[in-house]
Amino acid sequence: MYPPPEPPTQVVPPPYGAPSPPPYGAQPPPPYGEQASPAGPPFAGPQPTPIPPPVADDGQAYPGGYAPQGGYAQPYPTYAQARGTNTMAIMSLVLALVFAPAGVICGHIAKRQIAQTGEEGSGLATAGLVIGYIQVGLGVLACCIVGIALAAGGAAGT
Repeated sequence: MYPPPEPPTQVVPPPYGAPSPPPYGAQPPPPYGEQASPAGPPFAGPQPTPIPPPVADDGQAYPGGYAPQGGYAQPYPTYAQARGTNTMAIMSLVLALVFAPAGVICGHIAKRQIAQTGEEGSGLATAGLVIGYIQVGLGVLACCIVGIALAAGGAAGT
């Protein structure tokens, strides 16, 4: 048999206002009433190099160690706002799959609007036109085949 499991230990946080323990490896703070050494613990490592003050073009240091500020801040460059996609181009592509003649008409309208306004969506309009014309062509071909079959069947029946 196994021994019964030990109950889990609970970590209790220190009460409010109590000093928290120093991080691992750090020296504990001095007791209340004693002053800490202002220099801190001795450090034998390399010291950081001071940053030299800014220098003018003629080699003289600026007074106070600060370079003069240029006039007013320059405004950010303006960029052309992105144009949205033409709605008729989207409708052209969707309608080319559902009702091809409407897709072809919307595709031509979208192409004209895109040329006038510079909107995005020229590829969508072209895809709607191509798919629409293929669908219309297949529909006309199917009607011709059905018509020829009915005519041949009517001629054979007489």
